[in-house]
Amino acid sequence: MKQASASSRQPLKIRARVKKSLLLAVLGILSASSLILQQHMTQAVAAEQNQVATSSTWQNASFPVENFQAYSSPFGYRRSATGGSGWEFHRGLDFAAPQGSYIRNWWSGKVIKVSDRTACGTHIVVQSGDWEHTYCHMKGHVEAQGGNRYFIDREGGIQIWEGQYIDSGVRIGRIGMTGRTTGPHLHWGLKYANNYVDPALVLRAMYAQQSGRSLQSSAKIQ
Repeated sequence: MKQASASSRQPLKIRARVKKSLLLAVLGILSASSLILQQHMTQAVAAEQNQVATSSTWQNASFPVENFQAYSSPFGYRRSATGGSGWEFHRGLDFAAPQGSYIRNWWSGKVIKVSDRTACGTHIVVQSGDWEHTYCHMKGHVEAQGGNRYFIDREGGIQIWEGQYIDSGVRIGRIGMTGRTTGPHLHWGLKYANNYVDPALVLRAMYAQQSGRSLQSSAKIQ
């Protein structure tokens, strides 16, 4: 059998290059289309969240952290907080503060969950109508008595029962480092009608209603 000459193999190489170029072009178009679609979806969700935040009344709402220092991680995609190389979606807003600083209930409501066995660490979840707010990484732990569960921070003088009603501004815990965390802070998560909402949007609307101040001046609000 005769070997194919170099000249006869040349068209095959050219066709292979053309196919590869066409494939890369198609993949590029699909990737760009997916990115544009994702951006439009993200903008639509942000617009909806902003409407939810600004259409509510926050006159009696409370800033959730005493001795506030800084917003250490915003809502949305970020690099892994514990050193990984991947990206993760951060479903809340982080407030840096010294360990032991008190945490206040943002909005009056019923405690629907207390737990200390997840990445959220020791945390409580409060239901306020369509709103659900979660407070993570607190000092203390969960105990049970007579079949009823409660969160306890004896040093801080805090005891919160599942099913308990709590007013806005009441101290409900202290800044700790329980769960998946690299430093003392409060992870504050918000849901409206079971959908996550960027807490920064709510804070901006809240301070605009209460005193006309911006998110950056929130540490001055008691």
